[in-house]
Amino acid sequence: MTRILIAEDEERISAFVAKGLESAGYQTTVVGDGADALEAALSGSADLLLLDVGLPTLDGFDVLRSLRGQGSTIPVIMLTARTSTRDTVDGLDAGANDYVAKPFKFDELLARVRSRLREPVSTGTITIAHGDVTLDVLARRATVGSRAVDLSAREFALAEEFIRHAGQVLSREQLLSRVWNMDFDPTSNVVDVYVRYLRAKLGSTHIVTVRGAGYRWQ
Repeated sequence: MTRILIAEDEERISAFVAKGLESAGYQTTVVGDGADALEAALSGSADLLLLDVGLPTLDGFDVLRSLRGQGSTIPVIMLTARTSTRDTVDGLDAGANDYVAKPFKFDELLARVRSRLREPVSTGTITIAHGDVTLDVLARRATVGSRAVDLSAREFALAEEFIRHAGQVLSREQLLSRVWNMDFDPTSNVVDVYVRYLRAKLGSTHIVTVRGAGYRWQ
């Protein structure tokens, strides 16, 4: 049975998440302290870690950096009530595989858990690829064919979102929410600006504009 470690100090939330995951067929362990989360994750007893940012003793960022620094490749989904873009970027740069803001719908969290568990994991690297573009999620490196490409944290997060949903049309609203952790602002063109950046760096043919709907990676 797949084992999920839940590091969350709010008992109401941890109980809610544990109950839902167990109903979906997963085995869960709950810890409420950062040091305990680090020890449990390093023990190899879990297949995925749901990691709250605001833990006592060690916060989620410190736990994550220590995990990655010690070579752990366990998939990590960060849970946080913080909504700033800086926190999202810090979590991804520290080696998180995904980032979910509170409050969240359990169905969305479950879908992300399933997605992360399906990803291939090998020692020291987690890669996703589509066509000639490959992203090393842990090292935050991008390549097009054999050519290394320098992406900013936000460009990398946007490329990762596109590749994980290749072939699907993603609206500007979805991208703002998932990559920038922002509510939809119809006056903002930040998504369009960053799509232009990615086209320039990864190739103009990868991202197609779907008029009136958004963008699609192909």
